[in-house]
Amino acid sequence: MRLLVTGGAGFIGSALIRHLLTTSRHQVLNLDALTYAGNLDSLAPVADHPGYRFVHADIRDRRALAGTFADFRPEAVIHQAAESHVDRSIDGPLPFIQTNVEGTGTLLEVTREYWSQLAPPARADFRFHHVSTDEVFGSLGKSGRFSEESPYAPRSPYAASKAASDHLVRAWHETYGLPTLITNCSNNYGPCQFPEKLIPLMIRKALRGEALPVYGDGSNIRDWLFVDDHARALVTVLERGRPGETYNIGGDSERSNLEVVEAVCAGLDVRRPRAAGSHRALITFVADRPGHDWRYAIDAGKLRRDLGWQPLETFASGLDRTLDWYLTNEEWCQRVESGTYRGERLGVVHGTT
Repeated sequence: MRLLVTGGAGFIGSALIRHLLTTSRHQVLNLDALTYAGNLDSLAPVADHPGYRFVHADIRDRRALAGTFADFRPEAVIHQAAESHVDRSIDGPLPFIQTNVEGTGTLLEVTREYWSQLAPPARADFRFHHVSTDEVFGSLGKSGRFSEESPYAPRSPYAASKAASDHLVRAWHETYGLPTLITNCSNNYGPCQFPEKLIPLMIRKALRGEALPVYGDGSNIRDWLFVDDHARALVTVLERGRPGETYNIGGDSERSNLEVVEAVCAGLDVRRPRAAGSHRALITFVADRPGHDWRYAIDAGKLRRDLGWQPLETFASGLDRTLDWYLTNEEWCQRVESGTYRGERLGVVHGTT
């Protein structure tokens, strides 16, 4: 298939493209605006692959999108382009509305116009796969897990923008018949993740001997999904999912934030021991983030039962792979950190108590 992947220079997008080009014969066009978290270095292993192309464009640019569709003639779209960091959405919510809502709407309209002109067999085979998050469902208590039927209850600007984009995709399916698929995933981790996210941020700060900030008492819980397992799930849904359906993707690896940071510290104690003792001594509890959802947990039973996917990595094995990658890719990390982000605290609402 000819696959148009938006946001393919980002963390999950680049993992997906690397997976596609090394395990299949699909042709991939990566369309990315290369904002702060987009990094073509993450695609270096496949940059010269004959089945790979790159277009530098923004999903809000209707003319650029239309030209790309006309030139590449995709048989499916995997929509990953998004502003994706909760703390950053608290600092400045408008870019999340502009990219995640306006950009998705623009992409849907260009896709619909292209799709409607295809021959009937090609229209039936076409897919628009929208990649979303479990954060659209809000916060869980001590029990239960999010399913595909869970009501939406977003509590951050980021989550609200992704919820809006999910609703747009469903509306284009119901109103126009566009063959859409939606996946909602749990927290991803793994190689090539921008170091504003918890695990790489803790790794990089610990290696520099800096304080490791943990929000509140560290009891907030997330389900963790290794990014390569996510990439396999996305391909599974694209190839075998039923149009109009939603599939949840989770790693069955619930951990509190404190447990995650302590696991990072334990791994670094083995790999890069500190003369001053365990990296755990760097853990510092800081004021909680506004609207911090207490717990997320994904029920991926539908994906397992209907499509036969399951994660290959445990949290322990995935974290080992992640730690080893960051410790052997210092140059990548330095290039990423040479931009405007320096590991500072984001997501503080100033002027409130």
